[in-house]
Amino acid sequence: MGSFNAANWEQVTLLLIPTLIGLVVLVALSREMNAIVLGEESAQNIGVNVEIVKKIIIVVASLLAAIAVSVSGIIGFVGLMVPHLFRLIVGSNHKKLLPVSLLGGAIFMLICDTIARSALEGMDIPVGIITSIIGGPYFLYLLKKTSKNKLI
Repeated sequence: MGSFNAANWEQVTLLLIPTLIGLVVLVALSREMNAIVLGEESAQNIGVNVEIVKKIIIVVASLLAAIAVSVSGIIGFVGLMVPHLFRLIVGSNHKKLLPVSLLGGAIFMLICDTIARSALEGMDIPVGIITSIIGGPYFLYLLKKTSKNKLI
């Protein structure tokens, strides 16, 4: 369920450089990501090599996820909730959304970890349980909202 109990400052410093490099690469591709949101054909029409951009994004996102999981374990729903929430706040421009989501996800995890460590006296709950308690209902809300917009 994921936890920060074994994490230390040495791991944080090891994660910092790859995370910043990944963020820089993704922000550098923000124009292309904004174009792809309009549709792959539209993006190609304005000169975006969609296939190469998609491959780069998948590789960078996978490496960033692997780096985070190597320290904390699997913690669900963060990547679902945080970007959706901040997209409502800052808009869908990836140049703004990516750094804000990274910072917002970190703050969200600090809050969840604080709750996990202090909810039961003398016992640490895995932080993944806290994110699941919050994320499960949010996921169901998104499913219900999406199903209303589509004819089945």
